[in-house]
Amino acid sequence: MSAIAIAPGALCATVAKVLGDLARSVSVRLGEVTVEVDAANYLAVMQKLRDAPGCQFEQLMDLCGVDYSAYKEIGTDGLRYAVVSHLLSISLNQRVRVRTFCTDDDFPVIPSVTEIWNGAGWFEREAFDLFGILFEGHGDLRRILTDYGFIGHPFRKDFPLSGHVEMAYDAEQRRVVYQPVTIEPREITPRIIREDNYGGLH
Repeated sequence: MSAIAIAPGALCATVAKVLGDLARSVSVRLGEVTVEVDAANYLAVMQKLRDAPGCQFEQLMDLCGVDYSAYKEIGTDGLRYAVVSHLLSISLNQRVRVRTFCTDDDFPVIPSVTEIWNGAGWFEREAFDLFGILFEGHGDLRRILTDYGFIGHPFRKDFPLSGHVEMAYDAEQRRVVYQPVTIEPREITPRIIREDNYGGLH
């Protein structure tokens, strides 16, 4: 850690004071300050994190979607889709993680932060494409990684590993066509290591 970096505990206290009741919780997790915020307060929190003295998170490093539906098996109940952002303060050499959940699992919508950080546009398009999360106020929300006619959102936990369609070259039509998937679904079984001291492990 650099000499000018602020200790996570001190940053946690600063962020909690700046955000007040706007944040659901502010804590230190995995050595980094994590802010949990309701969707209704999401934009206000992000604006304060960028502008408030002691925060000054000028740069959005990453923004991604998360599908928590499979986490229910280990005891996490609640809303399915979340947006997680990582912010960086270049001037103060500090980072923060912000997580907010979409309030409707069937139609996940969250405000866009492109007016706060212009670079969020590509990240939000990726979360829309792969998870189906809509970003209200985004100026150009369209797919970014999948094909134009792609149906579904491939990072959702209920999306089949093999997808719904495959591409093949049709010699008669002399072009690439879409057709239903022809490979059989298979069970993925984790490899069981039986050898003693495998890879130097005890």
